[in-house]
Amino acid sequence: MRLSKPARVTLAIITGAILVIVYVPLLVVVLNSFSTSKSLTWPPPGFTFEWWGRAFTNPGAIQATLTSAVIAAIATAIALVLGTLAAFALQRFEFFGRESVNLLVILPMALPGIVTGIALNNFFRTIIGIDLSLWTIAVAHATFCIVTVFNNVLARLRRTGTNLEEASSDLGAGVWTTFRLVTFPQLRSALLAGGLLAFALSFDEIIVTTFTAGQGVTTLPIFILNNMLRPGQAPVIAVIAVVLIVVSIVPIAIAQRLGDGAEERAMR
Repeated sequence: MRLSKPARVTLAIITGAILVIVYVPLLVVVLNSFSTSKSLTWPPPGFTFEWWGRAFTNPGAIQATLTSAVIAAIATAIALVLGTLAAFALQRFEFFGRESVNLLVILPMALPGIVTGIALNNFFRTIIGIDLSLWTIAVAHATFCIVTVFNNVLARLRRTGTNLEEASSDLGAGVWTTFRLVTFPQLRSALLAGGLLAFALSFDEIIVTTFTAGQGVTTLPIFILNNMLRPGQAPVIAVIAVVLIVVSIVPIAIAQRLGDGAEERAMR
C-alpha cells in the first residue's frame, strides 16, 4: 500500500508525538536518578552518582530485588511447564471444547489485574484456607505468565508442523526420544523467548502482587510504592526505576531477536 505525501507526513507526526509521550517521561526518570536534588525536580540542579551508590547498598532494595527475582523464577518455571503442555494439547489434539479451553488459557492476560488479584486472594484465603506468602504470589503470577509461553510455543508448533516428528517415529524412535532430539530443538528458542517475557512480566508486576502478598513479603515494585513519597528517597527510587526499565527491556529485546531469527530460519 502506498500513501500520499500528506498521509506520510501526518503519520510521521502522530508516531513522533506518541513516542515523545511514551519515552520522554522515562528519560526524565533516568536523569533524576543522577540529580543532586533529594526530590524529583525538573530540571535537575546538578548531577551525581551518590544515589546509585545508596540504591545498591540499600538492604531493603536488595532484599526486595531478590524476592522479586525468586518469585519471577518460580512463576516462569511453572509457566514453561504448563504453557508448553497446554500448547501441545491444543495444537496436536482434537477434542470437544478445544476453542473454549484456548480462550480460558488466554483469558488471565486479558482480565484486569485487580480482578485477578481479588479472585486469587479470595481463593487462597477463603476457599483453600492458606496464608498468603511468597508462594501464593508466584502461583498468582504464573496464571498470566503461562499465556506468554503458551503463545510462543503454539506459534512455533503451527509453523513447524509434524513432518519431522512423524519421520522420527517411522524410523523407530520412541516418544521421549523424538521429543528430545526433534521437537525440543525446534521449540528451544520459543521456550527461551516465552520464559524471558514471563520473567519480565512477573518481575515488575504490582497489582496482583498487592492482593496475594503475605505480611513481610516485599517485592521490588511494592518497595518502590512504599518508599516513593518518603523524604529523601525519591532519587533512590528513580535509580531502582531505571534498573527496572533495563530489566524489562533486555528480555523483550532478546525475545524479539530470537523470534526474528526463528522466523528467518523458517522462511529459508
